[in-house]
Amino acid sequence: MKKIGLISDTHSAIHPKLFDFFKDVDEIWHAGDFGDVKVVETLQKFKRLRGVYGNIDGTIIRQIFPQIDIFWCERMKIVMMHIGGYPGKYTPEAFATIQKERPGIFISGHSHILKVIYDKKNKLLHLNPGAAGNYGIHHVITMLRFTIDEEEIKDLEIFEAERSHSL
Repeated sequence: MKKIGLISDTHSAIHPKLFDFFKDVDEIWHAGDFGDVKVVETLQKFKRLRGVYGNIDGTIIRQIFPQIDIFWCERMKIVMMHIGGYPGKYTPEAFATIQKERPGIFISGHSHILKVIYDKKNKLLHLNPGAAGNYGIHHVITMLRFTIDEEEIKDLEIFEAERSHSL
């Protein structure tokens, strides 16, 4: 059993309540647009970090993280990419990857809109944690926390807070 904290689109800022919300997670997964390597370093010091780079991320972050990460957590296959769309509106690259890999969870960011959608057609759970940073169209910081137990996703919780200005 693994407890996961999922964020995206920090855009160089970490909300101070992230550390409390993620205090009991085993890993943090970041779906791109870190914005600054300081975010990477801060999160790595706190918990094991897995991520993908986003469209705003520069060379250093692109050397640390892949564009698409395909991995297993417990007995669940995960595909994570920054720009992927959502069920019925996947990007061509996301759709091709989903068809090839057949994940149980597909994670994307980029939209700054929190989405938790079961995709019946592709038999997967789509997760977009929204935006955890201060830059963008969103007015509320969002993050997700959940548990993967073998092949089961459970205890999914949403964090919401007003935007702040901290790192």
